Amino acid sequence: IFKGIYSGREKKSQSIPLYSLMVCSRCSLGQWKIWILKWIPLLSWIPQYSVRENGLGDLVSGVSVGIMHLPQGMAYALLASVPPVFGLYTSFYPVLVMKTDLGSLNIPGTFAVISIMIGSVSERLAPDDHFLTNGTNESVVMDMEARDVQRVKVAAATTLLCGIFQVLLGLVRFGFVVTYLSEPLVRGYTTGAATHVITSQLKYMFGVSPRRFSGPLQLLNGFSKVTHIATLLISLVALTALIIVKEINSCYSRRLLLPVPIELMVIIAGTLVSHYADLRAVNGVDVVGEIPSGLVPPRVPEVGFFSSVVGDAFAVAVVGYAINISLGKTFALKHGYKVDSNQELVALGLSNTIGGFFQCYSVTSSMSRSLVQESTGGKTQVAGMISAVIVFITVLKLGPLFEQLPTAVLSSIVFVNLKGMFMQCQDIPALWRSSRVDLLVWLVTFLCTVLLNLDLGLAASITFTLLTVICRTQRPRYSLLGRVPDTELYLETESYKEAKAIPGITIFRSSAMIYYANAELYQEALLKKVPHTTDELHTGSKTTAFSSSFFLSFFLSFFLSFFPEWN
Repeated sequence: IFKGIYSGREKKSQSIPLYSLMVCSRCSLGQWKIWILKWIPLLSWIPQYSVRENGLGDLVSGVSVGIMHLPQGMAYALLASVPPVFGLYTSFYPVLVMKTDLGSLNIPGTFAVISIMIGSVSERLAPDDHFLTNGTNESVVMDMEARDVQRVKVAAATTLLCGIFQVLLGLVRFGFVVTYLSEPLVRGYTTGAATHVITSQLKYMFGVSPRRFSGPLQLLNGFSKVTHIATLLISLVALTALIIVKEINSCYSRRLLLPVPIELMVIIAGTLVSHYADLRAVNGVDVVGEIPSGLVPPRVPEVGFFSSVVGDAFAVAVVGYAINISLGKTFALKHGYKVDSNQELVALGLSNTIGGFFQCYSVTSSMSRSLVQESTGGKTQVAGMISAVIVFITVLKLGPLFEQLPTAVLSSIVFVNLKGMFMQCQDIPALWRSSRVDLLVWLVTFLCTVLLNLDLGLAASITFTLLTVICRTQRPRYSLLGRVPDTELYLETESYKEAKAIPGITIFRSSAMIYYANAELYQEALLKKVPHTTDELHTGSKTTAFSSSFFLSFFLSFFLSFFPEWN
């Protein structure tokens, strides 16, 4: 209808906003089909799935990744300050939802940095001091069960609010926000967060009880009790086995059909030794404790925590999405497919939203499990679904078998899996050679994360990064260009002797766009680079005329760029 009303180029250009609004609000069957297939990729690729080509690889990959989910899910639950069984729940519900709605080959699940961020919120709102009761002989006893129940409620509420943030940001197409989280910022932040992870696990590995403290300078908190010898021996044996076998897996990855599941083997061995030696009763070694079999029914998280965790939930949403999209783009570039940043954001948000109703904590993509899926032949999202089924079977039948597992073994698994994050320190010499500003961003982010805790560190790091962007635009590189004889190349005359200035023409270039904050600096640089115009431009009336004509031409060019038909 609108196409027929207007004719001609001018009238047609005037009808563009109204016509675009009509097109966007159209609700035909075809539009609905396109919209559904875009946001639920499972419906588009599952009918075309070839069992003959991908079935075996996805099966082997799914089983391998599912085996990794079990120990890592239980281990990272300690970081989130919730019982280990909730790590298994988190490795099932969000993974199943995300693989249904995700377009990339990422494997979602528990992640060390996200887990420690959830754990900091849980310990802040449900500290140990709130659950101390008077026992027999005037002793003080902690109600562990009540504390764990409260921390699970806090983690679920934070996860639900985080998922809501991610879904809303994805629907309003806010996926571009990850552009402002530069790679040096993300890598410096995850390295700093890994430092917090290490210190949070020392109490389990050494069998000590650190003084509780939350806030800035948290990392400098000391330990108040001596090391527990039996726990330390368990940690050293587990660490030795994990490090040696993981190095073998890395060195002989091309020769091994499947990586040796050393994490699962260590968990089984630790459980058997603990059970038959009765380490808990005889030596006082902390164990996982009761793991209920079966799945928990959905439950609405307590929205009363929202006001207390809104800032933390938003920080978790941003960091989780940044990790997810950076890993997704890495695999997309390698395998030649395109990643929709907004779709990834919505998929991650849905998994966290639904996971919050099943008492899960926030998830994002896991690099280690994604790499295992790729190396073992997984080519589609079916591999991720198979891994979720492996976790599902474990939760239903095998969970109680791990009740005697020492927590020191789980902490050792976390400790060894952080190797990749600490290897990011190798960025420092590379950034020193390539970009000093990016190096400064990396160092400032790392120090802020270590000293100011995770939430304040992230806010301070983003603020500093934005300041560097402003400084770059206010202090751009100005240069005069000349033409290389017998070519169409125009290069800087100060850096390239072959580039010669064109007689009667001066080409002045700025490395940043011109706006109000750097317009005066642009003029000063022009006067400095082109000295023969200094006398003319420094006269009062002519300076005013130059400034007026300069800004007038700039704003006219900027305005006409939006309306090319008016040129």
